[in-house]
This record gives sequence, C-alpha cells and structure tokens, in this order.
Amino acid sequence: MKPFTSVAILLAGTAFATPALADTAADGQPDRDYLPSDIVVKGERTDEYGTDDGSTATKTPTPLIDVPQAVSFITEDQLEDQAVHQLNDALRYVPGISMESGEGHRDEVFIRGQESTADFYIDGLRDDAQYYRSLYNIERVEVLKGANALIFGRGAGGGAINRVAKRAEFRSAISGEASVDSFGAFALLADVNQSVSDSLALRLNATYEEFDNDRDFYEGRFIGVSPTLTAALGPDTTLTASYTYDNDERVTDRGVPSLSTGPLTGYDSTFFGDPDLNRFESEVNIARLRLEHDFNGGWSTNASVQFADYDKIYANILPTGTDGATVSLSGYEDAQQRRNWIGQANAIWEVEGGNLESTLLFGIEASSQDSLNTRRTISFDDGDPLTDNDNRTPLAETIFIPAYSFNTVSRANDSQLSTLSVYIQEQLQIGDYIELVGGLRWDRFDLETIDIDDVEGNRVDEEFSPRAGIIVKPTPDLSIYASYAESFLPQAGDQFFLVSPTNAQLEPEKFTNYEIGLKFAPLDNVLVSAAIFRLERSNSRFTNEFGITELTGESRTEGFEIGAVGEVTDFWKANLGYTYLDGELTSSSSFGPAGRRLQQLPRHSVSAWNRFDFTDNIGVGLGVIHQSQQFASFSNEVVLPSYWRVDAAAYYTVSEKLSMQLNIENLFDETYYPSAHGDNNIQPADPFSARIGVRFEL
Repeated sequence: MKPFTSVAILLAGTAFATPALADTAADGQPDRDYLPSDIVVKGERTDEYGTDDGSTATKTPTPLIDVPQAVSFITEDQLEDQAVHQLNDALRYVPGISMESGEGHRDEVFIRGQESTADFYIDGLRDDAQYYRSLYNIERVEVLKGANALIFGRGAGGGAINRVAKRAEFRSAISGEASVDSFGAFALLADVNQSVSDSLALRLNATYEEFDNDRDFYEGRFIGVSPTLTAALGPDTTLTASYTYDNDERVTDRGVPSLSTGPLTGYDSTFFGDPDLNRFESEVNIARLRLEHDFNGGWSTNASVQFADYDKIYANILPTGTDGATVSLSGYEDAQQRRNWIGQANAIWEVEGGNLESTLLFGIEASSQDSLNTRRTISFDDGDPLTDNDNRTPLAETIFIPAYSFNTVSRANDSQLSTLSVYIQEQLQIGDYIELVGGLRWDRFDLETIDIDDVEGNRVDEEFSPRAGIIVKPTPDLSIYASYAESFLPQAGDQFFLVSPTNAQLEPEKFTNYEIGLKFAPLDNVLVSAAIFRLERSNSRFTNEFGITELTGESRTEGFEIGAVGEVTDFWKANLGYTYLDGELTSSSSFGPAGRRLQQLPRHSVSAWNRFDFTDNIGVGLGVIHQSQQFASFSNEVVLPSYWRVDAAAYYTVSEKLSMQLNIENLFDETYYPSAHGDNNIQPADPFSARIGVRFEL
C-alpha cells in the first residue's frame, strides 16, 4: 500500500491522535514542559531541587545553569508530542549525536565523534549491555557531552546518555495510550499510579508494541512491565524500589551494501537476509533500590543498589558487498549473557558562610559484572562444486539465499569484571559571580577473561580522572564557564568480553575534553546554551612496521554547538539545536592512517522541534532534522549523503480526560540513509509514514 493511500484511509477514520495528554493549565491549554520540571534553570539551589538529587551532571543539587558542561535533554512531554517510544528514535533529535545502525540489534551512538555501545545509564547507574531500550517507563532522556569519568567512571569519552525513570508519586492517576501507524505498527501503553497511604505509593508502567516498516519481512514485538514503589520512611527518609522486565523480539535487519562510493540505491525495501534466520531476542531484568536521607544541617546522603540480568541472542545473514550484479553474503549467530551488580553511595554537604557557599560530594561505587559471549559462523553452498562463489547470489528485489549451515563455535569468551571507585567533588561559590568546580575520581578496574582456547587475559588498571571548571555569572540568568575533564577506556573495548594477552599489557585509552560555554535564561521557562570544545583521544593502538603494537594512535574532534529549549510564548514550545563537528585521526592507529575524517561524523547537524497551540483545543507540531554528508567508516571510501527530514503533527484536546494526535514522519518522503555499520551495512530511512492514536486520563 502506498504511504499516501494509507494515510488517506487513516484520516478518513480520524483527524487527530496522541501519545500524550498533559495536565491542563488554568486557561485550558495543554501544559507541556520541554524543560524538565525538576531541574532548576536559574536562581539559588533549593530544597525542592535537592529532593531529586540534583543534576545528573554533578550528583548534587545544582541548578542546570551552574553546570560547566553541555547538556541536552528530551522531556516526557516532548517524547509524547513526537510519538517516540524507542531511545534510538529520540536521540535523532539531539544535535551532535549520529546513530550507528547497531547491526539491527542494539542502541549504538556517536557522541562528539566517539562510538559507544555501553555509555548508557538509568538514574545514573550503568546499563551497558547491547540491546534496544524502550521509553515507556522513562521521564526524560539526558545527554551529557564530553568526558564524564568523574561522575560515570570508565568510558563516556564523548558523553553519556542517562534515562531518568518514572517513580511512584503520592497521587492517584490512571492513563493509557494507543497508537497505530500507516505500516501497521502499533503501541499500547498504560501508566497506573496509586497513593496507598500518606507514606506509600505504587506505580505500574507497561507497554506492548509491534514493529513494522517498509522493509521486506521486517516485523517484531516488544513487551515491557515496570512496577515501582516509593515509601516515606520518615520526614527526611525516602525509599524507592523499581523492577523492569523487557522482552524484545524482532527481525535483524542489516540494511543495504554500498556500490562505488555510496549506498546501493533502488533496493531500499530489499531484505538482504533470511527472514527465518535473521532474528533478535533479548530478555532484560533490572531491579533497583535507592535510599535517600536528609540529616538537615546541610548533610544529605543517598545509596543505590542495582541488579541487572541480560540474556540475548541474534542471528543474521548480511550483505558484505556488491558489484551491481551480484551481492556477497556472510552470516553468524551470536549469544550474549551478562549479569551486573552495582552499588553506589553519595554524601553531600552544603554549607555557607560569609561570601562562600560550598557543596562537597563524596561518593563510592563498586560493581561486579559477569559476561559470556559465544559465536558460530555460517558456511554457504550453492550446490555447484565447480565454483568457489558459494556466498554470492544475484542482486534482485528478493534476494535468493544459497543453502547454508552453521559451523562449530568459533568464539566463546567468558569474562569477570570488578570495579571499585572513589570520587570527591567540590563546588565552591565565591560571592555572587564566581563558582569553582573541581573533583577527582579513582577507579580500580580488574578484568579477567578466558577464550575458547582457554587462553587467559588479565588486566588491572588504576586510574585517576580529574575534572575542573570555573563559572562566571555576571547576572543570575547568565553563566559563562570553562571546563576540563578526562576519561579512560581499557583496551578490551567498551563491552569487555575479551582482553588478549597482548592487549593486557597496554594502558587504557584516554579522552580529554576542553570546553568553553555559556548558559542563558532570557525567560523563566527558556534556556539558551552554547559551547565550543575540543575532545582529544590518545593511547589508541597502532601496529608498526615491525608488527609491534604501540599506543601512538590519536584523534581530535573540535566543534561548536548552540541550542534553545523551553516555552518561548504561551502558545510556542520548542527544542532547537545546531552542532558543527570537525574530527580526524591526527596520527595513524588501528582505525586508519593519519588525516582521515572520523566515521559517521557529519560536519553540520540541525534539530528543531516546535509545538504551537493555536487554541485551547488545537495545536500543531513541526520538526526538522538535518545532517550533512558523512563517511560510513574510517575507510573514508563510502559516503552517506546529506539529508533533510521534516516531521509534522496535529493535536486535538477533546477534554481534560481525552486527547488525540496525528504524527507524520518524513513528510516529504525523502530518500536518505541516516546510519550505517561499516561500508556495507547501510540503513535506509523509513519513507513517509503517519501515526494516529488516542490517550486518556482518569
């Protein structure tokens, strides 16, 4: 069915739809917050801000305007206005982030040119397994840019992505949501919050979602259930507990190969795999417990424990290249199991005297991680004993897959990781105009691995990660800052499945971020921010002409970003951003020779989302995404062309209890390729699509 025909049928049934019905303001207009309601933008620190442990960027009750770091965020209201349910879709509206295709089975991002499958967090605790993350139980998404080791530990060289989870609140509310798009994909969500007593509240978020798009054979479904509990154990003590169960099954789609210097065109719907084999299944269980206590007198503490169990398997046949007449194929099956225990405790001491105000943070974190990763590859047989092209097949709208069989297990890695971290941070406000931020984190990183041949690799790293910043505030509404931060990443890579005996002798990679920026609140509900930065990566591996591995590889990313978010007028809410990025390998490394541009690093990226409420009942949304051309890999041989995408929405508030919404993605039906995994797994974008839905509140 053609997309415009599908939309016409949908519009015949209803004119508008929703993911969200917000609270209604006194004037009857929907109250949509694009600035997080529990983040103080300007002014002095407040007790109300501190009850949520302040900003993720500092782990202290700090106004966002006093954070010496670029931070982007997407609130629940914006996610609902955009009808976004998956993290990878939400991040497309964050400038400075480019999406890796994740091989069709995981979230994977580039932040300031640094690729990661592991720099994901939930409520500040590491959530580093490889899987797709849903947003049905999430209040907002935060992207903290630049090296973040002081707060998050190893990794996070380009930045970190934190999801703030919904928690049980002391009120009673029931809401539900249903939506369907023009490909037949649909989502059902429920949110039930109940105040059991003055000291106990329960909440349940749940979702069922089915996937579909224009790609042949693509399908899938997601089930998520997340109960939470909040208990007031006393006037100054709060206990929160949560459990999340996510079950995801979908087709593993590796996209299209490249031809010459660009994506293969004319085959955007063709599936280069076997629909019976290309499958991804994951089961995720995450349980968290957090205790907060305010001692009064400026002292407060919090302690968290998280247990996470990840079980995942995926298999795929994928394209490895084409000559325009045939396509070459490869394939494998991969299984991953991971179990994480994380414990974290923070003590915060706030004191003031004379012209000085001090906020001292002291924290400790310990974790244990057990991982198992196995793989077996595929061999093809085209039935012709006279040819050795068993893995090649004619290029066609429907790809014929030659007969294949699985080989014996080629990889079986077992790893045990334990970490211990201690950190301290001081935020010293001197008078009304100057604030100094400084801190140091010590990490002990102990990794033991064994491979299929019983070869052991062991590595212990003890690293210090500093952070320093100065903030000048000419007025309470304006802050100008300069900051310096470092982070590190052990040579085992960000998943730590294996460290070879050779790599076990090597020091970690290092990330250093220099940044100058400002934050300005021209209106109570608007924040404007800008930053200029340089991010240097060093200690990358390079094999010299004698076959000896050296840590001489280096790269550099320089750039500028500017953004504005909030309620510009009574009828206009917006989240706007632009980022310029220039990055290259400054010396030869395992990534490639010096001078090559970093992979999937668009020089220009733009994102703009706007909501306009014309009356108490009717509003529209308009969004724009742009990324300039980028290289699919470090080879710099295949280019993903630049693109513009326009999205639109229409909102109709029937009553305080019911609203409807229509969302259109890729309004002008542009053909573009937003992500890749190397030169021959390039993901075509979805064409024009429309989603309608309805939401109610009781």
